[in-house]
Amino acid sequence: MPNLMRFSLCLFAGLLISGLCLPVLMLLGRFDWIALLVATGKPLAHLALLLPGELWTQLSGVEDAANNPHVRSFLEMCMGVAQLGLLLALPIYRLGKQP
Repeated sequence: MPNLMRFSLCLFAGLLISGLCLPVLMLLGRFDWIALLVATGKPLAHLALLLPGELWTQLSGVEDAANNPHVRSFLEMCMGVAQLGLLLALPIYRLGKQP
C-alpha cells in the first residue's frame, strides 16, 4: 500500500507539473510544442473514441460526441498532458525511493 500511495502522489505531482507547462508554453509563444504535445495524445485518444458512442454523449453532453472535432481535440490534448505527467512521475518515483 505505501508504494501505491507514493506512486499516486508522484503521478499527481507529474500531472500538476505537466498541467502548468501548458500556460507557460502559451506565454512563451511555443505553440509548436503544444502542437507536438497534442500530436502525442492522438493515438490514445483515437483508441478511447472507439468506446461506445453513448458513453461519450453522456460524458460530454454533445450529440455524436465521438465524431465531434472539438471533443476529439480536447481529448487529444488531455491524453498528451496525461502522458507527459506519467513520464514526469516515473523519475520522481525513482528519485524518491528510500535506500
